[in-house]
Amino acid sequence: MLGWIAAAVLACALALAIVLYERELGGMARFLRRGDRSANERVSVSFSTPGISSIASAVNDEMDALRDERAAIGEQRQAFQRDLAALSHDIRTPLAGAQGYLQLHERSSDPGERARCLSEAASRLEAMRDLTDKLFDYAKAADGDSPLALEPVEVMPVLASVLASAYPQFAQRDWEPTVRFDDEGACALADAEALARVFSNLLTNALRYGVAAPVILQRFVAAPGGEGREAMAVTFSNQVGNAASIDAERLFERFYRADSARSGSGSGLGLAIVASLCERMGGSAEARIEDGALSITVTLPAVRA
Repeated sequence: MLGWIAAAVLACALALAIVLYERELGGMARFLRRGDRSANERVSVSFSTPGISSIASAVNDEMDALRDERAAIGEQRQAFQRDLAALSHDIRTPLAGAQGYLQLHERSSDPGERARCLSEAASRLEAMRDLTDKLFDYAKAADGDSPLALEPVEVMPVLASVLASAYPQFAQRDWEPTVRFDDEGACALADAEALARVFSNLLTNALRYGVAAPVILQRFVAAPGGEGREAMAVTFSNQVGNAASIDAERLFERFYRADSARSGSGSGLGLAIVASLCERMGGSAEARIEDGALSITVTLPAVRA
């Protein structure tokens, strides 16, 4: 008799457990089907067992991941809208200027004024050409499907070539850049063409916005992650006008330009290209403002002979 009673109690307990399991699973299913739940709402359980708790935790983890993914997509969409607005402004401004000067050219009968209008229109069209070229360069720099050919590259000759190509601009300003290398034979794991573009863009930035000749320093530093690895850091530094207007943390954003330079000829893409190329070569780029000077440091894996 007692055996039958025990069996009946066990059967009732088992049936109750099944009912409770079904209730919790059904509640989770209804929760997931709801379209009006808030982003921070979570699955909760009233009948907690290791299995039910594990399922609820897994569901909540997936919801957290989905929330973070949606937030990232939202931020990317906002960034795209900002970039599109900046690009539209930067294209429309020189285009409108060129159109205006061409209209003035048609209305004027003075040969000197007509020649000036054509020159001004050509200048603004050239600025638009520069912007489209930079957009193409940025698209190539950010194209992860086109791998770079990474190999040991001696850094000093690449920098010397870039400096030589900029000699006319230095001579015009009566500037003489300072170059100091801890090791003039130092090599970095890099793509030679990409490294030259990085140095060229940094030099262009220094020439465009600097008020004094740049100082270029090379040193060895510990690579991120430690483990005894070594990296090479090359820093371009020079005094800039109105340093307070520059947000160093935003310098590598697409189309970012400090207010004081907004009317200049820069596209706001040069340093974004630097950051993208450095990342693809396994390195990084960072900027800081100190005592009125802008310093931009690119760090790449070092290769010792």
